[in-house]
Amino acid sequence: MPLLSGDKLGPYEILVPIGAGGMGEVYRARDMRLDRTVAVKVLPEHIARREDLRARFEREARAVASLNHPNICTLYDIGTQDGVGSYMVMECMVGETLAARIEKGAIPLAQAISLSTQIADALDRAHRAGVTHRDVKPQNIMLTRDGAKVLDFGLAKSTAKVTPAEETLTNVLTTEGTVMGTPQYMAPEQFEGKEADARSDIWAFGAVLYEMVTGQKAFQGKSYSTLVGAILATDPAPMSVKAFTPSWLERLVRRCLAKDPEDRWQSMRDVVIELKTPPPELENAAPSQPRFGRALWLVAGIATLALLVAIVAGAGWYSATRPAPLRPLIRLNVDTGEHTPLARARIGPNGANMLALSPDGARLALTLRGEDGKVRLYTRLLNQSQVTPLLGTDNAGFPFFSPASDWIGFFAEGKLKKISVEGGATVTLCDAPSGRGASWGDDGNIIAALEQGGTLSRIPSAGGTPVPVTRFNSGETTHRWPQVLPGSQAVLFTGSAVAGNYDGANIDVVSLKTGERKTVAQGGYSPHYLPTSTGTGHLIYLHQTTLVAVPFDAEHLAAGGVPAPILEDVSSTSTAGGDFAFAQNGAFVYFAGERAQGGWSISWLDRSGKTQPLHAPPGLYRTPRFSPDGKRLAFSQGDEIWVKDLDRDIPSRLSFLAPQNRWPVWTPDGKNIVFQSTNPAAPGIYWIRSDGSSEAQRLTEGKPIAYPISFSPDGKRLAFTQTGNAAGPDIFTAPIEGDAGHPKLGKAERFLGTPFAQVHPAFSPDGRWLAYASNESGIFEVYVRPFHGPGGVLQISAGGGGYPVWSRDGRELLFETLDQRVMAVSYTAKGDSFAAGKPQAWSEIRLLETGDTANYDLAPDGKRLAAIVADDAGSEKGPTHLAYLLNFFDELRRRATASK
Repeated sequence: MPLLSGDKLGPYEILVPIGAGGMGEVYRARDMRLDRTVAVKVLPEHIARREDLRARFEREARAVASLNHPNICTLYDIGTQDGVGSYMVMECMVGETLAARIEKGAIPLAQAISLSTQIADALDRAHRAGVTHRDVKPQNIMLTRDGAKVLDFGLAKSTAKVTPAEETLTNVLTTEGTVMGTPQYMAPEQFEGKEADARSDIWAFGAVLYEMVTGQKAFQGKSYSTLVGAILATDPAPMSVKAFTPSWLERLVRRCLAKDPEDRWQSMRDVVIELKTPPPELENAAPSQPRFGRALWLVAGIATLALLVAIVAGAGWYSATRPAPLRPLIRLNVDTGEHTPLARARIGPNGANMLALSPDGARLALTLRGEDGKVRLYTRLLNQSQVTPLLGTDNAGFPFFSPASDWIGFFAEGKLKKISVEGGATVTLCDAPSGRGASWGDDGNIIAALEQGGTLSRIPSAGGTPVPVTRFNSGETTHRWPQVLPGSQAVLFTGSAVAGNYDGANIDVVSLKTGERKTVAQGGYSPHYLPTSTGTGHLIYLHQTTLVAVPFDAEHLAAGGVPAPILEDVSSTSTAGGDFAFAQNGAFVYFAGERAQGGWSISWLDRSGKTQPLHAPPGLYRTPRFSPDGKRLAFSQGDEIWVKDLDRDIPSRLSFLAPQNRWPVWTPDGKNIVFQSTNPAAPGIYWIRSDGSSEAQRLTEGKPIAYPISFSPDGKRLAFTQTGNAAGPDIFTAPIEGDAGHPKLGKAERFLGTPFAQVHPAFSPDGRWLAYASNESGIFEVYVRPFHGPGGVLQISAGGGGYPVWSRDGRELLFETLDQRVMAVSYTAKGDSFAAGKPQAWSEIRLLETGDTANYDLAPDGKRLAAIVADDAGSEKGPTHLAYLLNFFDELRRRATASK
């Protein structure tokens, strides 16, 4: 029966009742020993007779007793009394519950952030003590003069072992007709009967914070079943719709309320840090502030990009208060920091795109090389100066954002993955052996090029089986670099019949409803649609390193007008596409093109790390290859093949076929060189005298194009790669027929074709073994297998490798790691057996990432490399600057108007 004023519980005198619930009554009382006011919670005797509820009451006492925090109600004492039952004594708090405060309306933003920080800090303390509250709700939070106090740990779970009956509580138990726990604040996994942990408290905290800011519950329903349905299947309306909410807080709450516990914040400590160190939200400042003048003053100083948000906000205020329809183009530099330069991850055997800009324009995603030498994803809020690594994204490439700017998709380890912009666990969406770009539609699907020699596929953003959305036209070999158009009804992409050079490719668009496809532009790649004005926009794409724009009607999927050059120094590669990105607010960011940078040199590199100039003039050099006698060096420079006489120090141009010639390979006698050409009229592998005394002769006919890599030691067979199946390139060999004056390539034979990609084949000095790289393990590793005859396959590298090169003395096999360092493996080969040692660093010097082409070769004496060293690119580690253009959409409109 209820206690009355004056009743005694041990040394405590009851004063007045405070409240009652299914688990007992709470009274204000006086501690007669210490003369202080306390709160006494009593578990009535008829309830205490239930073992499970008594255990729950005792569990609460243990949980509260284990905690000591200014924002957690303090437990003073526990006891039992005949005729009354068990009781606990706590500090008596003067104030009101958070629930009572919210009934009066939403809490002002600054106060809500302050109170929520205190609540989060209290829960963090509990979690670190091994206590999960499991019933976080406004009714269990008191607002006092000292701040917020979390109380009622009645459903708390600690790391101590509990009974099965306790563990199966689902917060919808009924005691004496009273619901224990409130479904509005229960995480989805609790309704599904799964074990609640700290992340369930994080969900409830997000629901409470949402309610504090908006004055409305995050999830509502007319019945219990409709409420549960809303929690399990829907997202709450954005807080900004109901009240002024900075974007960082919106993202924080949205992540708290992620359906999958793995997608939430993984610790309350992270939530506390976010609340205590919010980014400046200058874009949401009142437009009456005279900030445009201040912004222009900052631009004039070209200070740091930490001031960029102020500039963006000022430009927005300017456009809202001035009649001028077109704003001036403003150019700034984005600095990633000297210790974290831009770097291309190798997706498959080739380099990947390095950057993305969130649709809201607030965040960059970049692939940078950390001080540990690894390439991984980093993010940077544009109103801050530092970059933050996203753990678990090693060797990630082709980053892209979700429409809400809260997730980043990327390719790594032969998979398509995603990760929250705030970090956390990565989520694998599907297999992607050699991705070539992806785009996240506003319908919840991702369109991706999962293979370098494949078509486009649709994948649910939660993961699933890819469904093809395009198919090849006659002669095509690749579809890549997709962008989903607004409304997710159509996709732009690059379609090409020639791999390796896309200046002659088509820009196509395909309807996702009908599958109808048409070409909207020719002679370019990496298309993007920019919504530069209401109802229409611009199609932009690259031709070489020039960004071209043409007006585009996204509704009718039609380009109109004359393409106009906009930027002439945008970085690009044949595998990564264009290194540029844009946001919906008209911002544009890009990495300056290689031609604008001047290129790099070729160096001698010995095992000690000492370098000397080998070919010093800066250029776009690739695939250096020594002649068999070591007296000449072949390489590609730009789009042509050159041969340098090392004794005379004189280079000579060897090829003259447009537009691109690469991958030179010497014949074993040194008299000839074969190479790949993307000549539109006759692409293929060509043969030419190494002294330039003859015209180039075409060895292959038809498509797809092949990449020559290695001759057998007797010169009778050429190993090359070309697309052999839907998964990517396979390894082929073909005999050399005819004579030196009239050679031809015989029938190609597939040496290795699997569901994976196989590249970089290299014959051993005795011709009995073939080294190559394959992504069968998820990342590219180097393997050796017999060329013909018996013998097994042996993996050579560990942790990633490619571009194998044999020493001429038959003692070592070299390869390049994913962080561009050369490793050496000693080996012995006898009969049908091949044994390899442990990989050792040939040199600690890191080479320059040159995209999809080799960047080193071993001299015949085995003492030095011809290498493109990172130092010789003008920076020890790599570039650290990006160009950021503000009001880029206005610039496109201005250029379009001028061209009419």
